[in-house]
Amino acid sequence: MVNYYTVLRGINIGADNMILEHVDIQIDPSKQAEFNEAIIRGLETVVSKSKGFRGYKVNHCVESPARYLLMIYWDTLENHMVDFRESSLFTDWRAIVGPYFTKPPFMEHFELVGKST
Repeated sequence: MVNYYTVLRGINIGADNMILEHVDIQIDPSKQAEFNEAIIRGLETVVSKSKGFRGYKVNHCVESPARYLLMIYWDTLENHMVDFRESSLFTDWRAIVGPYFTKPPFMEHFELVGKST
């Protein structure tokens, strides 16, 4: 069973000037299969259309089956917080994945400090 999904748009994920959106998501573990399909569908059909979107990774926690880690790579912080979050795409995205959340996701943004070669 694959516990992660990655879509990279022909870029160097972790490039020095990208923003990493890090989202901690909690769902009902009995709905894991449905959520796996929904989150990938939402990322592929909605989020990926947003300005500045560069790629994503979704990981499912082995020790805590209710927990997922979503990482989305953006060109800029504004691409995420303004171009996406203030658009109808965000509403569409939340309509797909929101029903699975057992509590509001915890989201933060990160800049690259270093990486392996």
